[in-house]
Amino acid sequence: MTPLEKYYNKFKEDHRLTTRHGIVEFTVSMKHIHDCIELVRAGRENSSVKLLDVGAGTGRYSVALAREGFDVTAVELVAHNLEILRGKHENVKSWQGDARDLHFLPDETFDVTLLFGPMYHLHSDEERGAALSEAKRVTKKGGFILVAYLMNEYAVLSYCFREGKIKEVLAKGTLTADFHTITNINDDLYSYTRLEDTARLNEKAGLERVKIFAPDGAADYMRRELNALDEESFAHFIEYQMAVCERPDLLGASSHTVDVLRKN
Repeated sequence: MTPLEKYYNKFKEDHRLTTRHGIVEFTVSMKHIHDCIELVRAGRENSSVKLLDVGAGTGRYSVALAREGFDVTAVELVAHNLEILRGKHENVKSWQGDARDLHFLPDETFDVTLLFGPMYHLHSDEERGAALSEAKRVTKKGGFILVAYLMNEYAVLSYCFREGKIKEVLAKGTLTADFHTITNINDDLYSYTRLEDTARLNEKAGLERVKIFAPDGAADYMRRELNALDEESFAHFIEYQMAVCERPDLLGASSHTVDVLRKN
């Protein structure tokens, strides 16, 4: 069993996205997914939309979109996650597979492709480029690819400083002089990204950025505070994040960003 499989056998992804900080991430992300769906529909007479969820986890997005009536295909690497997804008995076609090799899916099949997990665990430009290349291949011309990343500054601020690990990390040599994380492929489960890294990957993949947004913003830093809010105040926080999620001055310090790309 790989370290990734061991991790996700214990990690409860369904629970994370139903916590308050997870609800912010899910709600904002779904709004932008729906924006892409509407753009696809606007360009054709046939309103049918096919979606692919690569790195689907236990199906939080796949199941929600299938329940809305969309044709959804899910790909998940970890067997434990896939078992949970399939156990929900929803109308989601599912495959066990790796984002870097989707050979079992035909070219130009999907209108909207989600990569909401694979980039967290792919460390090199080559691996990430392979995932983008495969997503591009299976997405129709004019379709959208939404790619989620874990952000470098969130890792530095939360782990190095909030948890007091900065001296330990510097001693291990896993930060550059300008505080960019250095991923150890053998030891690190997660990989962290800056905006310039995502721009470089897009250019290499030949994909056009439509927009980039922060689905959670400050929510991951404010878990305790969000949990203390009454329902009305929490609803206002979601409204706030919806309003500021594309602001360039706030993107880099978010826990996650989602790059919305178009295949031309």
